[in-house]
Amino acid sequence: MRHRIFIAINLPEDIKKRLSDYQKNWPELPCRWTKKENLHITMIFLGYLNDEELLEVIKLVKEVVSQNQSFSINLNKILYGPPNKPPRMVWVEGKKSQELANLQKDLENALASSEASTKENSGEIRPYSPHITLGRIKTWEFRQIELEERPEISEEISLIFPVESIEIMESQLKRTGPEYTILESCPLKS
Repeated sequence: MRHRIFIAINLPEDIKKRLSDYQKNWPELPCRWTKKENLHITMIFLGYLNDEELLEVIKLVKEVVSQNQSFSINLNKILYGPPNKPPRMVWVEGKKSQELANLQKDLENALASSEASTKENSGEIRPYSPHITLGRIKTWEFRQIELEERPEISEEISLIFPVESIEIMESQLKRTGPEYTILESCPLKS
């Protein structure tokens, strides 16, 4: 069986609630808003893995995560994303942190040398910038809006939360949108 797998940081319920409340600020924006329960920070998308590859990923991730300290994330801005490109999403940006960068690099390195390494996660390691997709812009409809009529999205926020575990998640694509399931929760060192 093939599983669509990614490694993520799940958000506390209160942070999910606060972020989903921001979605109401732009009712005129042609956007498919992310369901509150699906808000997360993707660290690495692995793509489709078979059962054997998935077991190897779980083992590697547990090992790497257990060697890293827990840390906090500071979400500081809501804007169009990705930066310096035509808007495709509304997302929440987090401040870069050394702890998060180190953990992401350790995970990338461990997974790059594994059997589960895919085209999507192998090769050049890009600098990691944490973000949460609040919504995906409906491109065709968005382009119909005159440039000066498009809503400005650049909101400074300050939401800080502790990260005590990293999750291995499965994504099932459904007509109603993706459904995410936590397959394994890997605790960080306290």
